Amino acid sequence: MVKNKAIILDRDGTLIEDKNYTYKIEDFELLPGVIEGLKLLRNYFLFFIVTNQSGIGRGYYTIQDFHNFNNHLLKILKKEKINILKTYFCPHLREDNCECRKPKIKFIEEIINEFNVDINNSWMIGDHPSDIQFGINAGCKTIFLITGHGDKHLDELEALGIKPTIICDNFIGATEEILKSF
Repeated sequence: MVKNKAIILDRDGTLIEDKNYTYKIEDFELLPGVIEGLKLLRNYFLFFIVTNQSGIGRGYYTIQDFHNFNNHLLKILKKEKINILKTYFCPHLREDNCECRKPKIKFIEEIINEFNVDINNSWMIGDHPSDIQFGINAGCKTIFLITGHGDKHLDELEALGIKPTIICDNFIGATEEILKSF
């Protein structure tokens, strides 16, 4: 049976502008190149979002606020014929030591099992070291974006010994690198 390839996307700082615990629709802002990049990739990959949302655990916003905001993002993407098959989110704090917070791979295991994904030929794209470690832990290729908080965490990657497959300045650059890989 042929397995699917996936693009697993962090949300805040990767797809949308990260405004520190972004959850209000009026603060919604897609990052440049996201629509164009996803359109170029949609014929080759399934799309998923995996996001840590500790703002819920901190009491800054509710799970319903998260869903309202995320549904707004999905609606905008759907208008462009971009389908995110599923959004996985961790509402916990780092200190909670849960099984769903990146870089733990609970959600990638669910994606592999539910959607018949070949993780070795899939990509994780994110702007935090935990996104990259998440992809590495699962066995997929990784792209660290300098967008969002990426520029602040570049030194941290090296200090932690986390080596992404590729580092890119923006989403279109990431798309071009992925397309060059096959």
